[in-house]
Amino acid sequence: MVVTPEQDFVLKTIESRDVHFVRFWFTDVLGNMKSFAVVPGELESAFDDGMGFDASCIEGFSERRESDMLAFPDPSTFQVLPWRPTSNAVARMICNIRTPEGKPYEGDSRQVLKSMVRKASEAGYSFIVGPELEYFYFKDAEGTEVLDRGSYFDLTSLDSASDLRRDTVLTLEKMGIPVEYSHHEKGPSQHEIDLRYADALSMADAVMTYKQVVKEIAMKHGVYASLMPKPLAGAPGSGMHVHQSLMDRAGNNVFFDESDPSGYNLSATAKAYIAGLLKYAPEFTLVTNQYVNSYKRLQPGGEAPTCISWGARNRSTLVRIPGYRPRSESACRVELRSPDPAANPYLAFAVMLAAGLAGIEEGLELMAPADEAAPLGCSRREHRERGVTPLPESLGEAVELFAQSSLMRETLGEHIHDYLVRAKRAEWDAYQAVVTPWELERNLAVL
Repeated sequence: MVVTPEQDFVLKTIESRDVHFVRFWFTDVLGNMKSFAVVPGELESAFDDGMGFDASCIEGFSERRESDMLAFPDPSTFQVLPWRPTSNAVARMICNIRTPEGKPYEGDSRQVLKSMVRKASEAGYSFIVGPELEYFYFKDAEGTEVLDRGSYFDLTSLDSASDLRRDTVLTLEKMGIPVEYSHHEKGPSQHEIDLRYADALSMADAVMTYKQVVKEIAMKHGVYASLMPKPLAGAPGSGMHVHQSLMDRAGNNVFFDESDPSGYNLSATAKAYIAGLLKYAPEFTLVTNQYVNSYKRLQPGGEAPTCISWGARNRSTLVRIPGYRPRSESACRVELRSPDPAANPYLAFAVMLAAGLAGIEEGLELMAPADEAAPLGCSRREHRERGVTPLPESLGEAVELFAQSSLMRETLGEHIHDYLVRAKRAEWDAYQAVVTPWELERNLAVL
């Protein structure tokens, strides 16, 4: 049995750090973390042969008749979990899922992203992303009692969770995940931690770890952290704005062109990429905004986008061009503002990349910027009157656009595409059958 240098590092670290359990992490199709523990003595065989598990219990994985799957740990993702005791320590590795025949499993969303990254590489690009994830702290998981009434960037008693953010950032850094910013967000008890940009696969792994760390540190402090897109009716929702760019094989940012006559410093490649995001956004919105609740956030009147548009100054556009350092090649990027933190990051990054590459391959022309044409708070009716296409207004609309999309089927594969259509149609049907307190309060006493 040949042990690679990365595998050897894992085995030696386990011995030196007194690691007694290694959690094998993997993600179901909806982006929920799954895990089982392996004792160190099983790792060498696991690297070569994988560890078998019953996949029939995992959302979007195999049906019962073909339930046996193998989890192969990626040694490059090995980290000791800082929130667990240092004696009898616990570590984790993120896994790729394969069939008993050793083939990549079509239900593994990590494999979907790896496939899209490979496609980009064959075209000469590497895909770099930097997400901004927002979330809320509540007293507990049973309600929405907030911890503070702070707002943007507060550094007073109004930001009672600054210690929670600090511990979260320190824990992320202990796990090898660099953080750029952390601050109080606009809503009461709402917060944001921004991860430093990285290649898409590493970042998707980091986002899954981020979600776990946010919840673990909150639990340690006796509170609850929620990444639900819109938990409070009277406050902003939580987004996952995704900054993205393409690099060539020499490490140059192919989005940057200082001679761009539009003044945005965007290359023709960048403009075609943005055009692809805009064209296919209605089709991939089910992936970036996958719950009924996601569409409570994508409403007129706030900074969350509601239509197909792009610009620089207007933060309500779907795609924004950040202008902090306009003449810097390294800072040139586009920001997709529709995704929310409940999305599966592997699938979300995959469909964004697929849409952008399709824009480049198809040579799409970029529409005029909407900095003036779509003012903040514009209603969907006003968008339509201006000739601007709205984003899907509900999960029901999003799932039907997704179901008809050949690009989404090609990107995600038949297995995941078909599962999401079935699962999300069922969620929408179940939601429509519910009589809400709003309906009763509004109508019961008068009808």
